[in-house]
Amino acid sequence: MLQIDTWKRVLIWLVCVIGLILALPNAFYTRVEQSNDAKTAIDLGVDTPEMQAEAALWPNWMPSSLVNLGLDLRGGAHLLAEVQVGDVYESRMDSMWPDIRDALREERATVGTIRKQPSAPDEIRVRISQPDGMPRALEVVRGLARQVQTLTGVGATDIEARAEGDIVVVQLSEAERLASDDRTVRQSLEIVRRRIDEVGTREPTIQRQGADRILIQVPGIGSAGELKEIIGTTAQLTFNPVVGPANSLEDTVSPGEKVVPSLDEEGRFYVIDAAPVVTGEELVDAQPSFDQNGRPAVSFRFNTSGARKFGDYTLENIGAPFAIVLDEEVISAPVIQSHIPGGSGIITGNFTVEESTNLAVLLRAGALPAGLEFLEERTIGPELGQDSIDAGKVATVVAFVAVLVFMALSYGLFGIFANIALIINVGLLFGLLSLIGATLTLPGIAGIVLTVGMAVDANVLIFERIREELKSAKGPARAIELGYEKALSAILDANVTTFITAVILFAMGSGPVRGFSITLGLGILTSVFTAIFVTRLMIVMWFERRRPKMIEV
Repeated sequence: MLQIDTWKRVLIWLVCVIGLILALPNAFYTRVEQSNDAKTAIDLGVDTPEMQAEAALWPNWMPSSLVNLGLDLRGGAHLLAEVQVGDVYESRMDSMWPDIRDALREERATVGTIRKQPSAPDEIRVRISQPDGMPRALEVVRGLARQVQTLTGVGATDIEARAEGDIVVVQLSEAERLASDDRTVRQSLEIVRRRIDEVGTREPTIQRQGADRILIQVPGIGSAGELKEIIGTTAQLTFNPVVGPANSLEDTVSPGEKVVPSLDEEGRFYVIDAAPVVTGEELVDAQPSFDQNGRPAVSFRFNTSGARKFGDYTLENIGAPFAIVLDEEVISAPVIQSHIPGGSGIITGNFTVEESTNLAVLLRAGALPAGLEFLEERTIGPELGQDSIDAGKVATVVAFVAVLVFMALSYGLFGIFANIALIINVGLLFGLLSLIGATLTLPGIAGIVLTVGMAVDANVLIFERIREELKSAKGPARAIELGYEKALSAILDANVTTFITAVILFAMGSGPVRGFSITLGLGILTSVFTAIFVTRLMIVMWFERRRPKMIEV
């Protein structure tokens, strides 16, 4: 006998109602999006009457999660960047020089005096005055080497040292270069993601491509140039001792020193120690603020090790100038007035409020370990995205209407029940996409169209089974019951195999392929639910009400 427990009926209708309510904001996409943006701005402190009016466009008690539109639907910016992994070698050598210098100085009796020689960016060359002490010098330098912390570099050290006459040449080992390249790309990927997240864009695509490239796609942003401004700045912050003034960038300086220009004062240059006392990597926070004169500035705070180094240096160098260097330009070079314990301070300069805010964002997200070279950039206008949406709507509506007409003509009243379930199915699909914050792309729309076509497949199997049972002279109730029972295995087989395919596409694919797999996979779940439970419930409720002696499918 046909029978569904009351609690099951309530649960089925409750799932349908909740799914449709979750999908409802997408029917008022622009209004809900404006309301969500205004509420976010209010939470950040931008509380104006205009923002309050926009926030009121959608009730607070209603769900407000939307299906995010991908780059091909919303428009936005596309960048392909190559990480300049070689930039890291020079900074590694600069940071290693103080340790090498101090270790060799302790062996002065054996190696004599040491002097750093002009070197390539990826090596350090040190001349010793007593060539007979070269074996000891190499032994000391090699003693500073550390194990490479990767599986492929097991047993290898990070530096190699060799002798060229009376010169010790120190370079990164090949294993360390490979590990450094991989680490640099991974760090760049994470920092790019942080910087874009700080701006608040929706559902960006940030992926590694090949050995040293990063693909960046951000929907809703104005242009590729705007995106490059957000992520292209290296934001390498260092605190370096000032050796003295310079006349130009071409001035000759001693090894271990370099000339950098002033950011604020054109034509002013500083000679600074190339080895920084503290770097931006040791920052734990940076916030826009104002100095004692009310001018925009950036306050910062170091971690424990950075605070200790910063405090020790300021204690020992009171009265000496100290350069704050951002991307090889001196922001300011204040004179240390007193010991600065606690590891916090303030960066002043000729900033605007917007510049101080942007600098704080860059410092807080972290410095890019290496520069980015943009190999490809594209701006996709919202008009093109709207054309894609319109084309997708047409395709979906045509498929939807064709299926509705086919089912109604083929199966009569039962086909109408299947059509109602199909409408609920699409609503549930959008409700799930909104709930998980999925991104809908043009291939995703193709997945929805395919779901619409596949959604009635289960109902076709069931209705054909019911037809066969009716031909064997069974009663209507028994025919319906057997139709659902015998079609269940075929329905599960077909949909489980397709769902496995969708999972594989999601795991192995990227970008548009994932968008297709998500809508296809969720569409399979909702279509099976509506076919097995929703249409059956509607048929049972109709049957209980009418009690027909005969039925036609």
